[in-house]
Amino acid sequence: MNYQPLFSDRLAILATMHQKEKVIAPLLQQELGIKVTVPSDFNTDIFGTFTSEIKRPGTQIFTARLKAEKALELTGESLAIASEGSFAPHPLVPYIYSNREIVVLIDKINDIEIIGEELSTDTNFNHQVVENLDEAYIFAQKVGFPEHGLIVWFENLDKGCNEIIKGITKEVDFTTTINLFLQKSPNSRVNIQTDMRAMYNPTRMKNIEKATHNLLNKINSCCPQCHIPGFTRTENIPGLPCELCYMSTPLTLTAIYQCKKCGFRQEKRFPDGIKFANPSQCMYCNP
Repeated sequence: MNYQPLFSDRLAILATMHQKEKVIAPLLQQELGIKVTVPSDFNTDIFGTFTSEIKRPGTQIFTARLKAEKALELTGESLAIASEGSFAPHPLVPYIYSNREIVVLIDKINDIEIIGEELSTDTNFNHQVVENLDEAYIFAQKVGFPEHGLIVWFENLDKGCNEIIKGITKEVDFTTTINLFLQKSPNSRVNIQTDMRAMYNPTRMKNIEKATHNLLNKINSCCPQCHIPGFTRTENIPGLPCELCYMSTPLTLTAIYQCKKCGFRQEKRFPDGIKFANPSQCMYCNP
């Protein structure tokens, strides 16, 4: 069931200052008929920065929700979208960085909150301390500069300050900044890192787009009881049998779906469309 009429022709406030509307707005317009607008002078940096000048006020979901609520408060509208990203070692493969993106939709009229998610290892998130321009260039090429922006900074502990330049996307600016900061740095070393703000990072922008698709999938999944969008998977129960020995494996046998509105729960066996696990996933066949 598609719940497009619930949102059709409504105005949604997108709480961003980093051009996320480029990937979010067209999807919401096409799939739901939502008209998206970005409030002017809405400073999302007050909710945290990737360079840690301002700490995030809470969890990723809490912060995205806070952005959306603030946008509604400022505009007086009833529908808001906000997104939040994080970068950390992958939960299953700790030596690989991952990008987790969430996109939250808050609808005050229908009292609905739906969250789209994407966890991806497709990210250029990286940083390095360099001592010369050649090292800086090698790093820049590795992370996709100039299509992906860079941040350069150094810290002067004696003076208790640091200097930072963000959003570097031109080679001449990159060279000038590296040379200048190497001269000014007390130890002739500077920090260089990827700029993870969406408008400077097309790889991250693609993950935001994927999280928006996940949001749309959840919106189009409606509760069998109250028919409200957002009937989503909330729990995975392991036990999928091994196709060789039929012993239980850690893979999902049953998924629990629940409505956040009325609380209705439903179990679904083999939610991923497979009835047996590969023996490589079996603790008995592959100890």
